[in-house]
Amino acid sequence: MNDTARGVVELARPGNCVAAGLLTATGAFVAGTEGAAVAAAIATVTTAFAVAAGNAINDYFDRDIDAINQPDRPIPRGAVSARGALAVSAGWFAAAVALALALPPLALAIAAVNLAALVTYTTIFKGTPGLGNLLVSYLVGSTFLFGGAAVGAPRAVVVLALLAGLSTFAREVIKDVEDVVGDREEGLTTLPVAVGEDRALWIATGALVVAVVASPVPYLTGTFGVVYLLVVAVADAVMLFACYESFANPTAAQQRFKYGTLLAALAFVVGRAALLV
Repeated sequence: MNDTARGVVELARPGNCVAAGLLTATGAFVAGTEGAAVAAAIATVTTAFAVAAGNAINDYFDRDIDAINQPDRPIPRGAVSARGALAVSAGWFAAAVALALALPPLALAIAAVNLAALVTYTTIFKGTPGLGNLLVSYLVGSTFLFGGAAVGAPRAVVVLALLAGLSTFAREVIKDVEDVVGDREEGLTTLPVAVGEDRALWIATGALVVAVVASPVPYLTGTFGVVYLLVVAVADAVMLFACYESFANPTAAQQRFKYGTLLAALAFVVGRAALLV
């Protein structure tokens, strides 16, 4: 694979695309409707294309910041031109739209809102203290709603979406602390720039604590059994440790958060699976 092809693949961030697709698939599975495998698969692939498009357009608008913070990314290192990245993003957006048209109206509406949010994130919200973090948090939480809506049962995954959104907010704030040098250089007023790095990390920790406190709700309401509670407790512990770690090493902490989020999603999967046994 030559560097241009490798750069196009890197623009998508395949790991993020797969992770987001799995979250949508999780939402569809937890919703638990019969005979909706095709809709769930379409929603999963739609999510992957949308995330790829969003990542590519983010790299396009962030190319000057990435030259400072992430010089090995495709555009700064010259593997893909800025115009090429924009064209690739447009193609992936078109694929996501075409697939979403096959889904129920609510799922299509969520997809439309999310695609608009992906475009406006970098151009409007990213440099606004807290708002960019909230938007990304909504996008992650909405992947579960999208999966539930695709199979006709969005209410079943509302709690999961809220928990994912809160934990994502914490991780996004930690990422902003990691990127604070480049963001200051580009004049972006992210939350750590506006209120200070330590204060921003305490805000992130507070959001996560709310998610941790709320995470037993599906068990307490009888939606899932003790298996869910055990797995989500591990996820909570991983993310709480990541918050602690973020004060010394935000780079390692925000990577650890990804594992915690996936563990939380796994808790819902095993919780649902246990009901089917």
